[in-house]
Order: sequence, then structure tokens, then C-alpha cells
Amino acid sequence: MNATVNAASLAPNLTLPWPLPPVLFVDSPDAGPVAGGNTVTLTGLGLNAATQVLFGSTPATIVAGDVLGFSLVVVAPPGKGTVAVTVTTPNGTSNPVAYTYLVASPPPVPNPTAITPVSGPIAGGTVFVITGTGLAGAAVTFGGTAATLLASTANVIVGLTPAHAAGNVPVVVTTAGGSASVPGGFTYLAPALPVVTATITPVISIPAGGGVFTIGGTGLTGATVTFGSTVATLTVNTDTVITGIIPAGTPGTTVTVTVTTPGGTVSAGTMTYTA
Repeated sequence: MNATVNAASLAPNLTLPWPLPPVLFVDSPDAGPVAGGNTVTLTGLGLNAATQVLFGSTPATIVAGDVLGFSLVVVAPPGKGTVAVTVTTPNGTSNPVAYTYLVASPPPVPNPTAITPVSGPIAGGTVFVITGTGLAGAAVTFGGTAATLLASTANVIVGLTPAHAAGNVPVVVTTAGGSASVPGGFTYLAPALPVVTATITPVISIPAGGGVFTIGGTGLTGATVTFGSTVATLTVNTDTVITGIIPAGTPGTTVTVTVTTPGGTVSAGTMTYTA
């Protein structure tokens, strides 16, 4: 951008008793980003009526100046390294002052060191905590599937595991600084197969059904009970006990009663419908 401006629009064209080039004392700040765009105040003498300010060989944008010529406000252009800043007026060009373009430090590479807990159900939804350094602004994946994050700081990430097939999967933390895996990953646990320790009672029903049955065992939560191919209505379903209503059946037949949970299907005995 051509930074030459009409100094008369900024301040009256005041001159010293004799024509002298402008003098620069200091630029504040004396450093800024390589992209430029930051405001810099130049302090000196004879800065009014400035026609050009250069950062190295690149013109800056002149924003304002005081009427006595003691200061001049400019917007730094892009650049790199340390450059000389000079001001040009109708009386000449000033001495240079130094301005340094700062290269921003790269963001740190994430260093996750641990995850708690180290295992959970395949359905997901387990609250996890990852600790380490350089974790701010992270995204986390479990076996390539994004997790839902609840909080993220430089040292701690809290979130919910996504659903995934059973097995150990890598947990990868990604930030602007890169990606890193959590040691040990996370293990998804398949639901345990239900175990029937007390088969169905009673074992005989009238064809119309309607009686109450009971099945005992472990891992029975979330069960479906089937009489042959007919699904029964359950009234109680805990990890150890299932009760429900015997469905209707064909007179003189015996059907297998099965219990199905997310962990699998097992037999719970038989039911005989009286003739």
C-alpha cells in the first residue's frame, strides 16, 4: 500500500526556524508480527508534514501526527527481520531507528501421558480424563472416531468416549502443534454373556398364558425373553432377576425360553403348554 499522505490533512504544516530533516528518537513498540498491521508510535522532532514512513523499503500507513511534530502514528507493514524505520518530510529524511519483526513461536506438540479410565463399554458414553502437556484446543479420537469433549486445558482434557467395537484402540490427541497418542490407548469391553443360574419357573402354563414367570442369574440387565418365537412382556428386569408375563402358546407343545442381552443369548429352560 502506498503510505504517502497529505500531511496537511493531519496537522498544520509547522516548520522550524530553519529547514532541518526530521529526527527520530524511538519507535514504540519496536517489534511486532511479521504480518504487520499493528500500530507504532514514532517520537522525535520535525515529524509533522511527513510524506512517507518506511519500514526498510516498505511504506507504512500514516494514521495521525501531532501539530508540533513530536510524534507520528503509523500502521506497520508486513516484513521480516530487523529493519530501519525512517520518516521523510519536505525537509529531508530522518535518521533510522530499528524495528524487529517477530516470528511467532510454534504451538507446542501435545504430550498426553495418561487416560483414566483405561477401558469402558462399546456403547461409549464413558467419562474420560486425559492428562499431559500442550493439550489446549485439542481434538481427541478413539480408534479414528471423534470423542465429545467437555473441557480442554493445557494439562487436562475431559470428554465422553464414542461408541466403538470391542478391543483396544489408539487414542489420538490433535492440536495446532501436531498429534500424539495416549500410551496404552483405550480398551472397549464387549458386554458379558448373560448367565442363567435359575431357569424359568413355572415350567408349565395353560395355552392362554398370563401367568407370572421368574428367571434368575447374572448379567441380565437389558434382557429380552422369548418363548419360542414370542417375546414376553417383562415386569422386572435387573442384573440378577427377570419376571414377566407368560405369553400364549399352542396346546400340547413345549418351547425353549431364551434370554437375550447386548452380551448374547442363552437358554433359560423350557415352557410346556398343557393340552
